[in-house]
Amino acid sequence: MAAPHGLMMAEPDQPESAAEHGGSLVLGFGERIVRIPAGTTFVVGRGADLSIGDNPYVHRRFLEIAQRDGVWWLSNVGSALTASVSSADGAAQSWLAPGSSMPLVFRTTTVMFTGDSTMYEVSLTVDSPVYEESVGWNGAGVAGSAAELLSPMQRILLTALAEPLLRDGDGGAARLRSTDEIAARLGWPVEKLERRLGSLCDKFARMGVRGLDRRASGRLLASQRSRLVEFAVVTRIVTIVDLELRTAFATQSVDAPAA
Repeated sequence: MAAPHGLMMAEPDQPESAAEHGGSLVLGFGERIVRIPAGTTFVVGRGADLSIGDNPYVHRRFLEIAQRDGVWWLSNVGSALTASVSSADGAAQSWLAPGSSMPLVFRTTTVMFTGDSTMYEVSLTVDSPVYEESVGWNGAGVAGSAAELLSPMQRILLTALAEPLLRDGDGGAARLRSTDEIAARLGWPVEKLERRLGSLCDKFARMGVRGLDRRASGRLLASQRSRLVEFAVVTRIVTIVDLELRTAFATQSVDAPAA
């Protein structure tokens, strides 16, 4: 997928003293790569060092990447948006709310966030990680339990929801489909889709996944739908391999005789 319209990247020069500060950090956004020198601060947002085009739903200053005492930190300096953060294998994941910060302890960290109907994915790779993921640590914790508890139909639903990011997210951004579009692709009434999405949110909320609790209103909010996609993709509950399952289901639904 082509890079979003208006995307600009400013790549700072690498200072000679970077190695003395614990190493630099490499940021990836689609095909764009920038090396952030040690001892500097880099901001992701609308009109920042990494400019997310002209999306008015993304803060001008949203994510700040800076180094403290040799450790890189990711901070949410925005006022409304949250970000889903995970290790590269998806085994460890967290939710970065406004005003929060976290150290980048793994070699590669994946960051996902949504501005209105567009989802963005950024990778952050450090030269000197605090922790190394072991080969056997995959699908653990909440993500592993969630994947095991999903029925085939729930996996198809999650894949259909995340399909734009799984299929077109190599540009760093992808537009999420509306509930009407997803329902049409699955051959379901919108009411059935919303009911099943709500059940998925409730299941993950009971397992401790933040941002999916519907008890306040009972309605499925757009922010909860995007959070569901972020969680499913960032923890690798659904991957590009699952697209074949969704395609097969769609073909079967089209070929099935009318009831």
